[in-house]
Order: sequence, then structure tokens, then C-alpha cells
Amino acid sequence: MVERYYAVREDLLPEGILKTEQVKVLLRRGEADTVHEAAERVGLSRSAFYKYKDGVYLLEQAARENIVTLTMDLEHRSGVLSKVLGMLASSESNVLTIHQSIPLQGMANVVVSLDTSKMRDTVQELTEQLRAIDGVKRTALIGRG
Repeated sequence: MVERYYAVREDLLPEGILKTEQVKVLLRRGEADTVHEAAERVGLSRSAFYKYKDGVYLLEQAARENIVTLTMDLEHRSGVLSKVLGMLASSESNVLTIHQSIPLQGMANVVVSLDTSKMRDTVQELTEQLRAIDGVKRTALIGRG
């Protein structure tokens, strides 16, 4: 199933959605120690919180979710990193940072942070495409935001 997102004006949202975000704010700020405590304070059941928590974000938080960090182990051969960077460019992601370790035993670790806001594929699809490049031995998502 393809994920679809909507921008909805706050006054049109159901109370459970709004309270879910309030619970997340209390937890993020450290104003509540547990989900139970935060949900109780805003008048939301824990089951409603868990139902909505992974799908409710303020628009400005969603923008931060577009930054991901990938780690890759590459064979120390001419052109492998170039192919990886070419793949990243063709995916329409934007490289924000890149770090390559000194190769040891024929392998180098590369960590890249990407802006994926304009990327046409999912991050999972991108990591699968990167793994298919000759010389890429491992690729993993290590962070978001």
C-alpha cells in the first residue's frame, strides 16, 4: 500500500489526533515520564495514543523527517564510491554530509546524510538499489532527522 499524506487544518482534526500530538509534546519536553502519565494529563486513552502515535506529526516535524543517514561498506576499488554517488543523484536525494573511513582489509565504511524531500523512491527502495551496485557489501539506515 502506498502511504498518502494530507495537510489538514488543526480545527478540522478529531480530538484524538490533537491530543496524541499533545502527549508526544509532553514526553519530548520531559514534562511527563510515561505515556500513561501524559495521556492521562491530556485526557486521552493510551490505546488511542498508540493507535495514532506513528502517524501524527506537526508539519515542521515532518520536514525534519526528510533527513536520513545511511552507512555502507564499500570495496576499496576505483569507481565504487562514484557509482554510489551517481545512484544517490539519480534518486533525486541530496547529499548533505559524507564521511569515508580509511580502507582496511580492502573495505571502507561510508556514512552519508541525505535530504530525501524530493526523492521519488522510498529510503528502503534506495538502500536496495545501493546494495545492488557491484562493490557495495552492506547498506543500512542508521538514523532519521
